[in-house]
Amino acid sequence: MAKRILFTLTTLLLICGLNPAFGQQMQPTMLIDTPTAGTLDRGSYDVGLRLYANGGVLGDISVGLSSRLMFGISFGGENIIGEGDIHWNPNPGIHLRYRMIDETIALPAFTVGFNSQGYGAYLKSAKRYTVKSRGFFLVASKNYAFLGDLSFHGGVNYSLEKGDGDTDLNFFTGLMKSLNPDLWFIAEYDFAINDNNDNSLGSGKGYLNAGFRWIFAKRLFVEFVLKNILENKKNIPYANREIKIGYQEHF
Repeated sequence: MAKRILFTLTTLLLICGLNPAFGQQMQPTMLIDTPTAGTLDRGSYDVGLRLYANGGVLGDISVGLSSRLMFGISFGGENIIGEGDIHWNPNPGIHLRYRMIDETIALPAFTVGFNSQGYGAYLKSAKRYTVKSRGFFLVASKNYAFLGDLSFHGGVNYSLEKGDGDTDLNFFTGLMKSLNPDLWFIAEYDFAINDNNDNSLGSGKGYLNAGFRWIFAKRLFVEFVLKNILENKKNIPYANREIKIGYQEHF
């Protein structure tokens, strides 16, 4: 009996276990605003363009320096699309990550990193982005074959944007699920524990984001996202929409 149970469990793990390619040509390194444990292959690059509220545009490029280490930079601002003066972000965002542990059948992949790029408008008076940058983070990712592909992600981060006096550690989680080879559903929840005091923008509900990623040319995708579904912001108590375009290729 014990051998049968062991055989059954092993078979299930092989069927539903490791699937590091996510069933697609592209290695996802981000959900929406939160990172995965994925890294770019050595000699590959990722280019992204995010369109957000108030004519905002954020561009980024990341490069795989090795099979475990990647580096990226981003820059943008508000009112780039529209009329009037452009409100540039004060500094480029820097993104660095290193995958410490590869995924196995039993264990998720673990990646550590740093990202100084926040999202939405930069608020000079508060010295922060509307959605704080991740700062230092540790994230784990586990992939399964379940009616297609399914991946779970979760991590902890410490943001350096703490002008509001909220210096707590923060937690985040999310998932990706393939609906067919070209269409993916994405959802994430940022607990925003570091954005819920009296001087913060958040009201304590956390940030729930969800959307769809359409991969229509193997390495090219477009993403349609609804953010702040729980209406967490004190000064902007409603959800907002974003579009992101991404492309991955090798040099």
